[in-house]
Amino acid sequence: MSTVTRRAFLTMALASTAPIALGAFAAPARATGLPAFSRDMVVAMARDLAGQDYTPRPSVPQDWLNLTYEEYQTRWFRSHDALWSKTPRSYNVDFFLPGLYFPRPIEINTVIDDVAEKVAFDLSLFDKTDMAPDLSLDDTLGYSGFRLRTELKEPGKKNEFCVFQGASYFRAIGSNNNYGLSARGLAVKTADPAGEEFPEFTKFWLEAPVPGQKNMVVHALMDSPSVTGAYRFDILPGQDTVMEVEATLFAREELDNIGLGPLTSMFLYDQTNRDRFDDFRPAVHDSDGLLVVNGNGETLWRPLANPTKLQLSSFVDENPRGFGLMQRPRLLSDYEDFEAHYHKRPSLWVEPKGDWGKGSVTLVEIPADKEIYDNIVAYWRPRDTYAPGSEISIAYRLAWGADPELAAPRVINTASGARIFGDPGRIMTIDFAAHPLFADGADMLTAHVSSPHVETSAGVLQDNPETGGVRLAFSFDPGERDHVELRAELRKDGEPASEVWLYRWTR
Repeated sequence: MSTVTRRAFLTMALASTAPIALGAFAAPARATGLPAFSRDMVVAMARDLAGQDYTPRPSVPQDWLNLTYEEYQTRWFRSHDALWSKTPRSYNVDFFLPGLYFPRPIEINTVIDDVAEKVAFDLSLFDKTDMAPDLSLDDTLGYSGFRLRTELKEPGKKNEFCVFQGASYFRAIGSNNNYGLSARGLAVKTADPAGEEFPEFTKFWLEAPVPGQKNMVVHALMDSPSVTGAYRFDILPGQDTVMEVEATLFAREELDNIGLGPLTSMFLYDQTNRDRFDDFRPAVHDSDGLLVVNGNGETLWRPLANPTKLQLSSFVDENPRGFGLMQRPRLLSDYEDFEAHYHKRPSLWVEPKGDWGKGSVTLVEIPADKEIYDNIVAYWRPRDTYAPGSEISIAYRLAWGADPELAAPRVINTASGARIFGDPGRIMTIDFAAHPLFADGADMLTAHVSSPHVETSAGVLQDNPETGGVRLAFSFDPGERDHVELRAELRKDGEPASEVWLYRWTR
């Protein structure tokens, strides 16, 4: 899989739209004669689409595609003219232009009183600078995505918290976050030697909220050469933004490498690989670790890496309880970046619902030399292969914001360095956050460190006066090995007293 920019990673969707005024209320279904909109309609569309040959949709005119990044930024949507801005509805919706990284526009519909109507593309809703180039207009044009705004902190002020734009990508934030990692509808053939396939959300239906309504419901139709799908997102913003996701997928072709609940993030460096980057900041990442609670209830923590070669890690499981990409360091001093504010990037937790069966939480880590690249992917990969014509239904919850509240004491930092004195090798340190299990001090804990590849030291446990938790330090000598798998955990009175720390050291 080739490395791509964070913006170019988002390949896009579909066709132009028929008119509806942005602030208008549609007539009720009984007056229009149109069939009442429902999720079942979207599922039927996806099923019918899967029975047809895949047909790529037309792109916008070439002059839109030729826009530079700077030229694309010379136009922006006027928020005071947003969808429903002139109504008492509890949400407003802003739109994004196509072009540049977004060659195929999407279709956006509103649903009011069970009636769906398309939203017209209107370039006049965008302001521009004097440097904005003239662009051609034709019926291939449409919006490339949208953002949702509602009251979050101040009465009467609607703030953005969620964006759908590019392929099947979307992202959201809790009320105290800045945008960071993304989710997407489905991952297909990730890290496959033949190349990855990026399904696209081609049509959306936005259920119009009534005044005072807290949640927002969005439906999406997905299309791709090998699979189609119908999605429903019930979105509730807040301290954490929570999305209830329902998806029904239809296989056009055999599906032997798909990712459910896929997440995409960026990890450049931290204290494990700081020596590779000449940068004034101590760390640069949107996420620093993969968190998994497996079907047996065991909590795993895998610090992220930026390897020199593409690497995959699979955590085999059955019916996982949850997984996600976390951003645990939360101080400005952890990053010293006054612009990117990495300390405010959200964590994202996936909580499967129902029976997800056998498979593996899969982590893909792609080499990256700049922070503009999204080089981390995590998802659930089912063990079973789905035959053409298969129907797959899944449901899960996404929580954007803080880490989930789990019982096991958390790992808050991992650091690595060469042994300076004595035998050659490496030193690893693992800091665990303060926890009631540590109240009696490090002397009451035991460390269990192991590796299938090398011998490790027994490990030294010390109280950490800075964090109130404990630190585990151990060493190993990789010799001539290119990589070493490591595992560590704390126990108290013979019982687990921490997350299970898993790490892959690479040369």
